[in-house]
Amino acid sequence: MMLPTHALLGLALAAPLVVFAPELAPAALVGGFLGGVLPDLDLYAGHRRTLHYPTLYVVAAVPVVIAAVLIATPWLVAAAFLFAGAALHSRMDRYGGGLELRPWEGTSDRAVYDHVRDRWRAPKRWIRYDGAPEDVVLSLAVGAPLWLVLEEPFRWLVSLGVLVGGVYGLLRRQLATIAPVVFGSVPEPVAEYVPSRYKHD
Repeated sequence: MMLPTHALLGLALAAPLVVFAPELAPAALVGGFLGGVLPDLDLYAGHRRTLHYPTLYVVAAVPVVIAAVLIATPWLVAAAFLFAGAALHSRMDRYGGGLELRPWEGTSDRAVYDHVRDRWRAPKRWIRYDGAPEDVVLSLAVGAPLWLVLEEPFRWLVSLGVLVGGVYGLLRRQLATIAPVVFGSVPEPVAEYVPSRYKHD
């Protein structure tokens, strides 16, 4: 799944607090958004392995969520939703395509790394690839009610997420053709950080 979808799902996790605990909603929304984004910060350093922990984020979230329920400070609530958003992101990547430049070809058996089992989990391809039409539809389906429920500045985040996701979805296949050309001409000191899937057409 694409990053905007993950970010919107992180916001969606926290959105019920707008009704049930409005004083804690901003902290929850910030935490959920950051948690939805956090795992993909490993894009150029062991993507879907370095910061993706489908089991360990859940394990980390449980005590923090319990503490947040009992104490309910903004910092604890933000941390609880950060771990929950990161856990959801890491687990949902399994339901998308593989870790490859053209995931619609279905040539990779790597969806997300499971550190507990010390192996890659295979993609289920319910959403065929990041930026697929069904990915864009999911981001719209999550984003529309969020836009109605949330206020600024979170409404702006939702609008930006839906816009970026829609544009990315339109350009996704073309980007797979452009990437090897762009990354094939980067300076040598930078080239070692470019994922191998971007270096060959």
